[in-house]
Amino acid sequence: MRILVAEPLAEEGLQILRAEHEVEVRTGLPREELLAALPGFDALVVRSQVQVDAEVIAAGRDLQVIGRAGVGVDNIDLAAATSAGITVVNAPTGNTIAAAEHTLALLFALTRRVAAADASMRRGEWKRADFTGRELRGKRLGIIGLGKIGMTVADRARALEMELVGHDPYVTEDAAAHHGVRLVSLDRLISASDVITVHVPLTRTTRGLIGAAELARMKPDALLINVARGGVVDEDALAAALRDGVIGGAAVDVFVTEPPVGSALLDAPSTVLTPHLGASTEEAQTRVAVEAAQQVLEVLAGRPARYAVNAPLLTAETAQAVGPFLPLARLVGQLYAQLAPDLEGLTLEISGELAAHDASPLAAAALGGLLENVTEERVNLVNASHVARAHGIALVEHKTPESGRYASMVTLSGSTTVGGSMAAGQPRLVRLGDYWVDVPPAPHMLVTRHHDRPGTMGRIGQMLGDADVNISAMHLGRSAPRADALMILALDDPVPLEVAERIREQEAVRDLWLIRLD
Repeated sequence: MRILVAEPLAEEGLQILRAEHEVEVRTGLPREELLAALPGFDALVVRSQVQVDAEVIAAGRDLQVIGRAGVGVDNIDLAAATSAGITVVNAPTGNTIAAAEHTLALLFALTRRVAAADASMRRGEWKRADFTGRELRGKRLGIIGLGKIGMTVADRARALEMELVGHDPYVTEDAAAHHGVRLVSLDRLISASDVITVHVPLTRTTRGLIGAAELARMKPDALLINVARGGVVDEDALAAALRDGVIGGAAVDVFVTEPPVGSALLDAPSTVLTPHLGASTEEAQTRVAVEAAQQVLEVLAGRPARYAVNAPLLTAETAQAVGPFLPLARLVGQLYAQLAPDLEGLTLEISGELAAHDASPLAAAALGGLLENVTEERVNLVNASHVARAHGIALVEHKTPESGRYASMVTLSGSTTVGGSMAAGQPRLVRLGDYWVDVPPAPHMLVTRHHDRPGTMGRIGQMLGDADVNISAMHLGRSAPRADALMILALDDPVPLEVAERIREQEAVRDLWLIRLD
């Protein structure tokens, strides 16, 4: 497959990609050249500068995955990628240490006035009294956002003997306490902290999280640090607060526009400004490149990526247990769509050992099978739920530990029932309607419901033989002797439509379905 690397990536990451696919490194492309280059590429790898918006995603009509060598994905239109069935992956752990250490570097620079003292020295001055600093021991550090980076900052600040408070609606008190952090409300954190550091993604709810009102509630000598995302802190409000002495100082590594040409912060007093250096260590650059490359390869290989931003998130344990059943769930969806008259009132039952795990990837795979003949859109684990909703299809998930004779089953029910299981690592069709069967799927299948009369199977077999259609497997189920019967034929070849019509015209045949699987 073809991979386009549109921003600089460490050589270690490139080597991983090149070991399996064709890679083109084309950095610094003007937008029009990027749009023209994208068709034909299966993957796109970027960092933070290339804006992968809806127009870029539309141009990448062959893209399967977009890899972000870093944490934030605010430069990628996730909604457009999801609608297009493109997996977006990132590298959320590679720059954790680098970002945490840069936060502490800025904290020390602020409290000991390092940048101002350096500039004074270079002017030939020796003004020690002008640069008296503050110690960190005993000061209260407020951490907004207790993800990997926020917690890593907490671990290091605890060694400085700082008092730690934090705010994160998605973190429990026990989890925070494990890192020495006491959870408080956002208002309390803002008003009571000596230093506030921000570690949240840029979303609709976090944009402008720290504005004029929040700055006004901070201590007059408090310090603010932003190594997260530009836009989380209102730059104009922060510059005004610094000029008016509302707070004591600020260190900013990220900006709304980068480079921040014309930003009010550029001439604001009591600041330390750095050009988005949070992840800029040699070690972090290597780690994020390797992590992003590995995620891209997982998607291109058809496997669930651990750090997929817009797809079901699987733990390693869940991926191991559920992964082998994803083709089965898709098969069940494909069969149901070709057998049932409608797609209403659907229930996906996960039974047996499989019921102990997250079923969302299986539901997405089943929807993918259901929808692939309903729409021309690419349907996969990323956008199956989105496309299903657009077509008015609702799927209810049900789990049960009971699965009868099988260790695990995946069953889709509505106007009919299709069930499958695994045998020797291969999918098997084990239930069709009211009948229990045991049939390996084949690219072409013929299913009939007919009256159980002598000679019916022979006549159907003869017609197929005359048409040079080879039967690879057969299963016959019946409700009672000379009552209703179900026959499933796995075929090596497609059944010509005229042959199917002659079979359908047989007196005993009540229903006939031609199934095609890929």
